[in-house]
Amino acid sequence: MKSERQSAILEIIASKDVETQFQMIDELKRVGFNTTQATLSRDVKEMFLNKELTAHGKYRYVVGAKPVDGKHLDKLKTIFKESVISCACAKNIVVVKTLPGLAPAACSAIDSMAISGLVGSIAGDDTGFLAMRDTETAEKFCKEIQDILRG
Repeated sequence: MKSERQSAILEIIASKDVETQFQMIDELKRVGFNTTQATLSRDVKEMFLNKELTAHGKYRYVVGAKPVDGKHLDKLKTIFKESVISCACAKNIVVVKTLPGLAPAACSAIDSMAISGLVGSIAGDDTGFLAMRDTETAEKFCKEIQDILRG
């Protein structure tokens, strides 16, 4: 239930600007999750959600880039595994395909993992591009992603 709720949160913030926890609670209700503000607050903390200023001068929830300790790495891997469909290499670029609307969350999770050899990421709606330092690093990382998805 918790991982399903957190996946729903990622889908919601990927598809619309949510400014407050009370708006998030309403959005969760719309998709079938009744939750309390206290539970949502814990989810926000566990998922490293932050608020960023939009072009319209309002704030919205986004997945933040935080250093990850061992305790949180498993949670990020779970979120990542539930949103990513596949990956492939093209020289030093790793292309990550996700469910619709979840590429920003997947790339943010990757950025949060402080992966050696990752230069940066760009996310569209359902595709993320990861620039790696070299082809060998890209191939190794792509294999790690495939292992996560399998297991």
